[in-house]
Amino acid sequence: MRAERVFAYGAAAGLLGDLLLGDPRRGHPVAAFGRAAGAVENILWSDRRGRGALHTAVCVGAAAALGAGSARAVRSSPAARVALTAAATWAVVGGTSLVREAGAVGRALEAGDVEAARERLPHLCGRDPQSLDADGIARAVVESVAENTSDAVVGALVWGAVAGVPGLLAFRAVNTLDAMVGHKSPRYRRFGWASARLDDVAGWPGARLTALLAVAAGGDPRGAVRAWRADASAHPSPNAGPVEASFAGALGVRLGGTLSYGGRVEHRPVLGGGTGRAVRVSDIDRAVRLSRRVSWLALGVCAGARLLGRRTPVRRPPAKGRTS
Repeated sequence: MRAERVFAYGAAAGLLGDLLLGDPRRGHPVAAFGRAAGAVENILWSDRRGRGALHTAVCVGAAAALGAGSARAVRSSPAARVALTAAATWAVVGGTSLVREAGAVGRALEAGDVEAARERLPHLCGRDPQSLDADGIARAVVESVAENTSDAVVGALVWGAVAGVPGLLAFRAVNTLDAMVGHKSPRYRRFGWASARLDDVAGWPGARLTALLAVAAGGDPRGAVRAWRADASAHPSPNAGPVEASFAGALGVRLGGTLSYGGRVEHRPVLGGGTGRAVRVSDIDRAVRLSRRVSWLALGVCAGARLLGRRTPVRRPPAKGRTS
């Protein structure tokens, strides 16, 4: 079986497995990677960029090597190759967990239990929940759904299409390291620089594909394009900007503005402010549905691109005969 079909069948099975099963309650492979990366950090940490770059290289390289070794071990069996791709896809995507957490916060807000929503919000994003009212929590959820659609689903599928199982595992490793050490705290301002920059590079294609598919799958394609073009570049993240702006335009809402992380207040640009309204609790379900559509469309695009991009033999012109 060709590698292109292995990816298409395996990625579809893995995404379906995530839809039906979600993440395991215990022993999640990403959590195991996080513990290993933390142990490596304890050995290598120093307030220097070079040490952080070494930490990133060791952790991401180990994940890619694990993927490559596993793929090599099953290369003679098409069924095993599909199963490995399915297992890797299921392990690295997090669409169902994203939907579950967003829904839990949304249900608490619908019931008027803002305190319960605040308690649940840290499972979804790193905002300071105590500084948010019901509308602020709803906006944070919609923004997290948009960004994590790219980070937790589409980006992984893109790199799986490019590099198979090693690409899937390496992308999740990069994204996990960014969440662990890539933020601007005194401890990680230098040490986490390499992880943050690599995450920007690795996330670039998935973020643009996510934004394009949000335009196609949302309720207002023109509004999504307009918000993307007008507002995305003002966002401090080169990848979250296009994704959140396109989601804002597609849903007809305003995202961004003042927020708080770890006691640090940030004033971010408003996305979708040209025509959008303030986020409502009901917009959480709309964002979740859009995320689901984008995820499955991304599978189709990535599998189709892999199938169409396979190499075809080049026909060489026949050699000319000698003339006397």
